Amino acid sequence: MIVVMSPEATEQEISHVVQKIKSLGLTPHAEKGEVRTVIAIIGNVAILREHSPEAWPGVENVMPIMKPYKLVSREFQKHDTIIDVKGVKIGGKQVHVMAGPCSVETKEGLISVAKAVKASGATILRGGAFKPRTSPYAFQGLGEEGLKYLADASAATGLPIVTELMDPRDIDIICRYADIIQIGARNMQNFRLLQEVGKTDKPIVLKRGLSATILDLLMSAEYIASEGNRKIILCERGIRTFETATRNTMDISAAPVLKQLTHLPVIIDPSHGVGKWDLVAPMSKASIAAGADGLIIEVHQNPEDALCDGPQSLKPTKFDVLMKELKKVAEAVGRSM
Repeated sequence: MIVVMSPEATEQEISHVVQKIKSLGLTPHAEKGEVRTVIAIIGNVAILREHSPEAWPGVENVMPIMKPYKLVSREFQKHDTIIDVKGVKIGGKQVHVMAGPCSVETKEGLISVAKAVKASGATILRGGAFKPRTSPYAFQGLGEEGLKYLADASAATGLPIVTELMDPRDIDIICRYADIIQIGARNMQNFRLLQEVGKTDKPIVLKRGLSATILDLLMSAEYIASEGNRKIILCERGIRTFETATRNTMDISAAPVLKQLTHLPVIIDPSHGVGKWDLVAPMSKASIAAGADGLIIEVHQNPEDALCDGPQSLKPTKFDVLMKELKKVAEAVGRSM
């Protein structure tokens, strides 16, 4: 249910409505727009029929939210959400690129890549300190040591950090170092983990699960938003189909579909989407043309020696060429980089 406040509603009236909703055992989520304040009500809203919210002071209209996802829907918020990460505004006219190695390996190598991707135009540094791997015997990441290396690279370049959280028990240490928390594809429906990051004030990159529908992704985003954190960046990273020519099937249509259904920023991960470095460039261009607000791309100094995802990583020189090409695509669709 949505309560739309009148443009003339006072702060006292808005506060009164919020308190009234709470007194009924429901949860209000207020969104202050330029003209009106909209209050989404979560819970057993049938009880509202007995209390005539249309008659509450300052209320202009009351209407249902038809989508099963409430707070992240366009019904609740018409305008696009823009998430500010240390001056990097994700979701606006500018397309942003998060770049760096799949996993943090050495301090020197990470700083070298960080400097290279920044010089090419990347605005956020990505790197995994805790790595979810299919095999328990594969490299699992450096843990806190890797987070310290990310902090050193951020200090050397000024780039904000995005890194993956896998376990609720690591949330405090991740929050200590990261500017953005990534929830990977394998954890998209780890609802306890989603609820925990929903209690933080950190922006969240939520990746689509390997076999998840767009509705599944939006419902997972709702788990985060329902706990109070609406700084959510949705990420398409390819899904599993019967096709074997690429690692996953890159669902480019997810970008415009999600932009219709939700006000949240949408980025695309072409590296995981295809799993082959020589396909990353065309998929990156297609993603921006389709309306993505950003990209997350794996870059490594020496991919053949990478401890994780070498086959899909670009060398810094290839990344630099791609960034120049992406600027032209962005300009062609009325965006900037």
